[in-house]
Amino acid sequence: MTSAQAGILLPPPPLAVYLSFDLAVGSDVGGALARLCTVVDGEQVVAGLGSSVAQALGQRVQGLRPFTAMSGPGVDVPATPAGLWLWLRGGDRGQLLHRARQLEAAVLPAFYLREAVDGFQYQDGQDLTGFEDGTENPKDQAAEAAAVVQGRGPGLDGSSFVAVQRWVHELSRFDALSAEQQDLSVGRHRKGNEEIADAPPSAHVKRTAQETFTPPAFVLRRSMPWANGLEAGLMFVAFGHSFDAFEAQLRRMVGAEDGITDALFRFTRPVTGAFFWCPPVTDGRLDLRALGLG
Repeated sequence: MTSAQAGILLPPPPLAVYLSFDLAVGSDVGGALARLCTVVDGEQVVAGLGSSVAQALGQRVQGLRPFTAMSGPGVDVPATPAGLWLWLRGGDRGQLLHRARQLEAAVLPAFYLREAVDGFQYQDGQDLTGFEDGTENPKDQAAEAAAVVQGRGPGLDGSSFVAVQRWVHELSRFDALSAEQQDLSVGRHRKGNEEIADAPPSAHVKRTAQETFTPPAFVLRRSMPWANGLEAGLMFVAFGHSFDAFEAQLRRMVGAEDGITDALFRFTRPVTGAFFWCPPVTDGRLDLRALGLG
């Protein structure tokens, strides 16, 4: 039986670790992926593969492409492609550490670790600014329709495409804004989470209202705060049945359509950006038929 990796549709866990790996040129990619399949269950660990992996195997996954850097008035959104992305989900930091070590050992030497980031839940699902994250997430069947590929045949059905960005918050800059300025930047009242009807067009809610795009740009967000010492922000993770909805939202955020940049850029910025294909799961194992691996 084929399905999506379960962790994609489940709520975010209490704790997470995000691992990004680069691909070693000329390495045994197929062997590393075969070992990965023995330690990735799609629930405690969600796996995504970059376009360089498909190319190294001489394959093409329909819909998989590299992240494209964008810029707008005063803002830059970087592209930092990677070969492999692993989202470790759990509630015990020690167990996540040991699982991360096991995963790294499984994919060496074909993949080598570039970055490891700790994620966590803050309050009741808030961003570190105190605003609720993912308010407009689709639910239940709508979530599956937004996030999971359907109707494309064996090897693709049940898969998902994920956009991953690490945003760094300038929390002192955010704290310097008045409470009203903070609310208007997001387009919601932090207390009560009610949308502000007359928020300015730069408000994040106005920039990314999913139903205002043609076609509607629905994604399933599974973002979580992260911190390393006093540096902190949001690990933005958005799953879709393609990358189109995410790219449409990001173009509007940088002002590509009308020159109006998202007010979030006043106090936060992305420092990474990558696209990955999350294979489906068949009989409890990653299904890599789309990459020519049985």
